[in-house]
Amino acid sequence: MEVFLKVNNAFKSIKETKLSGLRPASEFFDVQRISKPADMNQATSRISYNTRYFSGNYLLIVALLAVYSLITNYLLLLSLIFLVGGFAAINKFAPEATQVGEHTITQKHLYTILFVIGIPLFWWAGPFATVFSILIGSAILILAHAALLEPGVESDYATIQDTV
Repeated sequence: MEVFLKVNNAFKSIKETKLSGLRPASEFFDVQRISKPADMNQATSRISYNTRYFSGNYLLIVALLAVYSLITNYLLLLSLIFLVGGFAAINKFAPEATQVGEHTITQKHLYTILFVIGIPLFWWAGPFATVFSILIGSAILILAHAALLEPGVESDYATIQDTV
């Protein structure tokens, strides 16, 4: 239960810091402001400004890609459920050693069995390919959006405000 409270607090802090700056979809998908940058300097300045301005939206894109990748990779989802569920079950139902016939089964034995089954299953699911596909897919989407979307009028005032 303590772990769930920590995870819940972590999500609340992310929501308060990153997702509080979530911009409306009408602003994020404003097709009137899409244009090809004139040169690399303009593209770089657009990327710099838009990644800060739309950071909450970009975090949401990465999270959605991660959820999609996890849902479409059934074996990875199954192996994660097996490992996390195994840890939770061992901690909840087997905190003390249990006597089965002549054998004493401790948490250490249960964790060993969990690792012997879970880690090869997890490895076989291809977590590295999934992580790299999330990273590459989100990088392409974010960089393309940030480079093609012209900053709004407020970007001119942001540079004035920074110098004051």
